[in-house]
Amino acid sequence: MKRWNFKVDDNPNEISKKLESALGTIQGTVFNLSRDKNSVVTFKVRKRVLYAWYMVFQNWTIVNGKLLKTDNDNKTNVEINFTQHFLIVLIIFTHILLGLSFLIAIISGKSNGTSTYVIGGILLVIGIILWIAIQKKFEKDIKNYKTLISEILET
Repeated sequence: MKRWNFKVDDNPNEISKKLESALGTIQGTVFNLSRDKNSVVTFKVRKRVLYAWYMVFQNWTIVNGKLLKTDNDNKTNVEINFTQHFLIVLIIFTHILLGLSFLIAIISGKSNGTSTYVIGGILLVIGIILWIAIQKKFEKDIKNYKTLISEILET
């Protein structure tokens, strides 16, 4: 999870209207906005996966944000958290754990076949490669969301 905090020279209602009008109209995204009793506005943005085979190509980053009113009427604290979708984290750790379990079975003497070495090694390598690739994509998605949100709030 990555955090991004900054202040904006507008009140939370104006900022939420800007975000809703800009992000609510983008096709393929899910944008949820809710207002709290304590004048806290929360929002959530993520790309929608329409087809199962697009799961690899879609954005696995979920944006959770809060708009908090400060003591000054025209200032707003914006707190945004970027997290990875649960399913992609599950896929990565499943590959790594399966590969490690095959290798542990070999070390403990439960299995002696060379195919177990190969399967365990391949699963472990796939898990590590997926982890590295998805972390790079996560950083790229964060950068894209930061520029998008900055452009929306500057207008």
